[in-house]
Amino acid sequence: MSDPKDFVAGIDSDQRRSPTRVAFVTRRTSAQVTVNREDQVQTYPEVLFRAALAIETLAIALVGFSLMFNAPLEGLADPTHTPNPAKAPWYFLGLQELLHYFPPVVAGVLVPSLLIIALIVIPYFNINIEANGLFLKDRTTRLRIFYVAALGILIFLLAFHVYVAVGPTVVVAVAMIVAANSTPESPWRLSRYLARRPLAYWIMTWFLLELIVLTAVGTWFRGPGWAWVLPWRGY
Repeated sequence: MSDPKDFVAGIDSDQRRSPTRVAFVTRRTSAQVTVNREDQVQTYPEVLFRAALAIETLAIALVGFSLMFNAPLEGLADPTHTPNPAKAPWYFLGLQELLHYFPPVVAGVLVPSLLIIALIVIPYFNINIEANGLFLKDRTTRLRIFYVAALGILIFLLAFHVYVAVGPTVVVAVAMIVAANSTPESPWRLSRYLARRPLAYWIMTWFLLELIVLTAVGTWFRGPGWAWVLPWRGY
């Protein structure tokens, strides 16, 4: 057996190069190693267990909700009468709202294709496991890139008159500016929290805010002919 000092906790993607072993031994179990094979590592699927628990909890909540409330279904479909407005299911209303502003090729083909390609390509990048704050390193350079990217997105949205998407973009941009001018030792709790957020956090936050706003607008603020209406006035 090697020096006990070699057995320390660490983060690495190659367990052959850094054979770190972390074992949790309880009163009911015991850790045993009977072979010297390095192609298999004893692990416990903690993340999978949490995901399964979340799925079961959500399924029970959805079943209970469906038993207490009826689904907002309309009458039988009439092939001779097209409803106005003809709205997609709520989970596609964000995309339908984009089709109102952009050409069909952009909103219906390019945007979904870029999202799918990103989901395929991103796992192959060298992901920073520690997820350091975006502006904690190379702050000046990253700030310049951020200003250019934020200004470019705002100009793009304003050029196509997508005013409903400007709000979430400005909110995220302001939060990122606060993060850039904060440190993990800032006196304010919110500043410390924002300073530690990595790039993935900001991208996902912006995407979710845009999705929520576009879906809400398509659900409550679009009337006949996809015209803008106020939901409390009806149409």
